[in-house]
Amino acid sequence: MRELEVSERIRSFDEVALGYNEEEAIAEAERCLQCKNPKCVEGCPVGINIPEFIRHIRNREYEEAIKTIKLANNLPAICGRVCPQENQCEGRCVLGIKGDPINIGGLERFVADLELSRGFEVPEKAPDTGRSVAIIGSGPAGLTAAGDLAKMGHNVVVFEALHEPGGVLTYGIPEFRLPKRIVKAEVGYIEKLGVKIETDVVVGKTLTIEDLFQEGFDSVFVGTGAGLPAFLNVPGENLCGIYSANEFLIRVNLMKAYKFPYESDTPIKVGSENVVIGGGNVAMDSARCALRLSQKNVTVLYRRTEKEMPARRDEVRRAREEGVNFRFLTQPVGFLGDDRGQVRKVECIRMRLGEPDRSGRPRPIPIEGSNFYVDADAVVVAIGQRPNPMIPKTT
Repeated sequence: MRELEVSERIRSFDEVALGYNEEEAIAEAERCLQCKNPKCVEGCPVGINIPEFIRHIRNREYEEAIKTIKLANNLPAICGRVCPQENQCEGRCVLGIKGDPINIGGLERFVADLELSRGFEVPEKAPDTGRSVAIIGSGPAGLTAAGDLAKMGHNVVVFEALHEPGGVLTYGIPEFRLPKRIVKAEVGYIEKLGVKIETDVVVGKTLTIEDLFQEGFDSVFVGTGAGLPAFLNVPGENLCGIYSANEFLIRVNLMKAYKFPYESDTPIKVGSENVVIGGGNVAMDSARCALRLSQKNVTVLYRRTEKEMPARRDEVRRAREEGVNFRFLTQPVGFLGDDRGQVRKVECIRMRLGEPDRSGRPRPIPIEGSNFYVDADAVVVAIGQRPNPMIPKTT
């Protein structure tokens, strides 16, 4: 798939992966073996009939292709861009045994973008059941549930805590990987199905689940995701210039800090030595944002080797192409600051790999006496997130 040139990427937040044109999409679709027992479908969490929609692309039957996808997936333009296909459908493609698997995500994106350019066709819904469902959270889980329930004939209201719907799709994933116009368009499709979305409603604070039942909702779906950041809990983690990835990406994506001060009131501080801690997609997103904002050094610290990184291979490749540095087998154990409380260094220890842990990956083991320091005047901690306890505490 074509991509924006590196020299253009690092100076803007424009989308990097440019997608297929019609000729490229058909050529990719023609590689599909149309397996009688398609393993790709088994690898798809929502069970899209992948061979069927690819066959429609091959035959230039694009409306049929998108209809096939939308029988199982209400958000194809989003999923075609950010779904982890390499670990799911594409990871099960038999062509991947000896070569490159079919770019299933790229083909899904192709027909979804084609539909966006032509306008949505809203499917016929089931008769009104008279039942009402409240959805807490407008991220991918909430939007998917809302769309499916609306198609079944239920009355659906989505409650979103922030001022824009989309959840992690809006605040967590950068514009260069998932343009906000795509999120807004597919949220618009969910609304066309009859779903009502209310923003700035913090369930657990503004109202409770019990309040929703008292208002007449028959069921409540909790789709709040994992928005509570994990921290290292090491000395100096409260120094200025240290962000959780959650805060950093919300400032950049939702509040558009990269447009400060001309089109945004929200600043974000980066430096000349920027450090990102973690090895997942969130860490890659944070590192690539920091690079674009600072135009300076960005280094990712990860406690295992590149082989064990959970981030998508393409995202690691793109980060490296853009100039992000990587230091593997490195674990932060503390932060040092100056007399103004500003972070200046990350104290690290070198690691070695031991026996596999519960994740199936080799356990990182500290090497005694191997401590060293990495310069840093801005740090993003991207080591995972947990569900917010607000709803359980008020239910």
